[in-house]
Amino acid sequence: MEIPFVKMHGNGNDFVLIDEYGGGVIPDEMKPAFARLYSERRFGIGADGVLFLSRSDTSDIKMRLFQPDESEAEMCGNGIRCLVKYAFDAGYVEERCTVETRAGEIPVTLGYREDIFQASITMPTPAFGREDIPATGKGEYYEQISGYDVYAVNTGVPHAVIFVEELADVDIRKVAPVIRNHPTFPEGANVNFVEVVNENEIRIRTFERGIEGETYSCGTGATASAAVAHHLGYAGEPDKKYVGTKVLVATQGGLLTIYLNEETLMEGPAATVFEGSILF
Repeated sequence: MEIPFVKMHGNGNDFVLIDEYGGGVIPDEMKPAFARLYSERRFGIGADGVLFLSRSDTSDIKMRLFQPDESEAEMCGNGIRCLVKYAFDAGYVEERCTVETRAGEIPVTLGYREDIFQASITMPTPAFGREDIPATGKGEYYEQISGYDVYAVNTGVPHAVIFVEELADVDIRKVAPVIRNHPTFPEGANVNFVEVVNENEIRIRTFERGIEGETYSCGTGATASAAVAHHLGYAGEPDKKYVGTKVLVATQGGLLTIYLNEETLMEGPAATVFEGSILF
């Protein structure tokens, strides 16, 4: 059969999207293997994962994300922006909507600004305590692993945050897997290396579990890194628009803006790359 798909990205974090709003296309038991096959960049379409969009009993739409290792992610900030762009363009949602994920319901405000799609996502509140992530050592969410000071925080997905002087000096392929698989993180973790640019901006590189490699951008990682940077007093400027603190996060694929207050917001773009069909 022929299966329509859309290739999309949020700051270079790219996805294959399958529209199941009108009904199931890929059986649930086949979704993990489907993601592994079509995320492959040489023998498939190539992506950091496959998004499945469907109706929801509790929210406006539902998102499921399967990764190249066949695991299902709790949520994904860049993936949500891609999902809501597609849903908005298809007429499934309006400029305010909610998305059902495994990490809970995610409210989103979205739209086009001078032909560029932008979405502001209400992220899960960053969780630092050991009730959420079992970390030990200096403070409730600190541990030293392989010579690095590692801060544990959950933003819908478990993250490790490490501050370094120069991102270019980090051998991410060597160091990150050790931290990603450390017992501190029983479910594994995305690993973010962070360089403080100035009092308003940080720069990050992220190694993602499930992809088992570095990605161009990670929305939950940007949120986690901004939250820890602000918590430690490294970055964050007052923002009158949101009556809170703003941190600019430069990823390899572009800029994300994180707002920290009673609510945590992530703002950034999403783009459609191309459409096609799979003979399956």
